[in-house]
Amino acid sequence: MKKVYLSGILLLLGITVMAQTGQVPSGPAPMKPEMTEFYEPEVRVVQPATILGMAPSDAIILFDGNDINREWEDSEGKPTRWVVRDGALVCVKGAGIIRTKRKFNDFQLHIEWRTPAEVVGDGQGRGNSGVFLQGLYEVQVLDSYNNRTYRQGQAGSIYKQYAPLVNASRKPGEWQTYDIIYTAPRFSSDSTQYFTPPRVTVLHNGVLIQNNVSLRGPTLYIGIPEYSIRKHGAEPLVLQDHGDPVAFRNIWIREL
Repeated sequence: MKKVYLSGILLLLGITVMAQTGQVPSGPAPMKPEMTEFYEPEVRVVQPATILGMAPSDAIILFDGNDINREWEDSEGKPTRWVVRDGALVCVKGAGIIRTKRKFNDFQLHIEWRTPAEVVGDGQGRGNSGVFLQGLYEVQVLDSYNNRTYRQGQAGSIYKQYAPLVNASRKPGEWQTYDIIYTAPRFSSDSTQYFTPPRVTVLHNGVLIQNNVSLRGPTLYIGIPEYSIRKHGAEPLVLQDHGDPVAFRNIWIREL
């Protein structure tokens, strides 16, 4: 009680002195606008595309409508049996997946795809393919125009994890776009658990359908994805062969 009483007296004395002298206790200098304005390092210049959807100046072109084998290979590292038809990369049934020769961590990906104009089958059997980020995490490709299937398996889903916010699908035979922002996982020191899981944002035909979702693990057809996974670094981008002649074009990627 004595300490509290003494502190109160000192405070009152201080207020009295300031009132009598007009002096204000010294403190930090007032902030100026330029104190929070930084010029270095200067922001790097990137030339945007003149046509919406085309590659900016710092993008890696993964498919330009001509050569498949410059950037892509099959699962064994050999030339793929997918074909180029009218400037599009077309899946050949039974040829297996194709993967990029390069490996990536964080990136911005643009890819255009088209399911067959002639509708064959329904549900998951209609224009099915997939874009596998780092070869492990699938963004579903499917003809979801008037085609009912399970929510987290339709076009734009993070397969068996997240349904798209909306169905933004175009008609069969029409070109569609995915713009994907991907943040790769970081792992704990023991290499068995995510320190931070991978995160994905997807725009389908310009419509936001996945909003920075946190993935629960690599894509599984059966079962629940696990947070636990072998530690991995940069990995290829993979396109799936699901038996349908799905076509792809204008594929580019920006490493982030």
